[in-house]
Amino acid sequence: MHKKAIFAAALALLCSLSALAQTPRYCNPLPMPIGAGGNASGDVTVLEEGGKYYMYCTGGGAWVSDDLLNWEFHAVQGVPVAPDIVKYQGKFYLSGNSDNLFVADNPLGPFKDLGPFKNTGPVEEGWNGGFDTKIFVDDDGQPYLFWPGRGISGIYGVKLDPKDLTRFAEKPVHLFGFNPIHAWERYGEKNEYPGVAWIEGPWIIKRGGIYYLEYSASGTQWKTYAEGYYTATSPLGPYTYAANNPLLRKTEGLVTGTAHGSIVQAPDGEWWQFYTIVLSNPPGGRRIGMDRVRFDDDGLMSCTVTDSPQPAPGYSAKPGEKASIPVTINKMVAMNALSKASSQQDGWPAAYAVDDFSGTIWRPAPDDAQPQLTIELSPATRFDVVQIFQVDGMRILFGSGARRGFGMRGAALPVYKYRLEVSMDGESYTTVLDRTANDVARDTFYEDFAPTRARFVRLTVTDWPKESPLGIIDFTVFGYPDGHLPAAVATPTYSQLPLDSEYSRR
Repeated sequence: MHKKAIFAAALALLCSLSALAQTPRYCNPLPMPIGAGGNASGDVTVLEEGGKYYMYCTGGGAWVSDDLLNWEFHAVQGVPVAPDIVKYQGKFYLSGNSDNLFVADNPLGPFKDLGPFKNTGPVEEGWNGGFDTKIFVDDDGQPYLFWPGRGISGIYGVKLDPKDLTRFAEKPVHLFGFNPIHAWERYGEKNEYPGVAWIEGPWIIKRGGIYYLEYSASGTQWKTYAEGYYTATSPLGPYTYAANNPLLRKTEGLVTGTAHGSIVQAPDGEWWQFYTIVLSNPPGGRRIGMDRVRFDDDGLMSCTVTDSPQPAPGYSAKPGEKASIPVTINKMVAMNALSKASSQQDGWPAAYAVDDFSGTIWRPAPDDAQPQLTIELSPATRFDVVQIFQVDGMRILFGSGARRGFGMRGAALPVYKYRLEVSMDGESYTTVLDRTANDVARDTFYEDFAPTRARFVRLTVTDWPKESPLGIIDFTVFGYPDGHLPAAVATPTYSQLPLDSEYSRR
């Protein structure tokens, strides 16, 4: 065969294989690595600099990525609670829940303490000594500082002295406060406190001449924690409440309490919202999520919170590519007789691992050397067809059952090792993910694997930090239906069922 023909054939094969390859995906909560002295516990700020993305969170340290998908932990000294970082005149300024401002020549430090912010006006004008601060630099180079008051006070802003970012150039401006008409801002798991709220976490971007000022309410202790925004044509307002608020809100499922974050633009021009996820306490604690931001023709901003696999930044689903959904939720119930666990402790049943809720946790027996969950994906009755799935992704949230704190100081790094297998008959299993040699510390995992037909999935945990009990908050396998096998017995008609039959009562 001619060389050109061989090359053309090889190229065609390569393109064909590429077309069949699965689109890179992410899934919330994000599987952030953990380092000594730092974990990603919310209040997330992301900065783009030189083609890299730098993430800072409550919990210390920083994470660096080239693609907004794969992150590497870096130790950074002195990162405050609720950190914010901004580039100004070639230097990087770090602030947060602290009265002080810090500066460095590099996003990863070392940072020098410049001292406290200096308010030129009386305290009653809104300055509270530094809480959830956000520095924004406008297109003309003018820097501004934004921060929340305490409780229902709302959001304030002020011009900063361009020659000294610790100094206020003018009197602070009160931009907006808590409005009880906005029911989602209220305290409570049902927003049942009309006179109480906690407004915090400002973040601002400029797009098309419009300033979008995000803020969070009702409070990070609630699953109703949500994000809204106002718009203006000037950094200090006047601001108008967006008609489609709240921007982020989700109170059911595994991803809840979505607020206090930041927006960053990817190289392809798309905008991405990063946010805190408030899981049920205990044992879930807080994690990090991200999702695409859209703008309509009227300039309204929107963002749909997701908790299933999504195309990664820079990618779109290919034509004909099927969306993956959870296929394991609540399939450890009594009717699923073929689902089983190697062990479970009283009060911590295996069914908690697949109940799509972060407030429960499965704990295997202390002497279970390699805890195992086997899930039958098909309906459980003999009268139902046996559903088969193509499975292609898996998420695990590990935990000990205690509230996940903001830092890892003094704690062993959580290195977990595991294996995922699939089967069509429950007897012969094939490994689709082998992480028995994992050495990366993290307590949240999401991984794709080649789509594989399955009726059963089996998770085996082979190692974990022995300083605390093993727990699994969530184990989810994702996929989509792919045909079925016949039912074990023919489905009877309604008249053939006995009066006390479970099916006659449906």
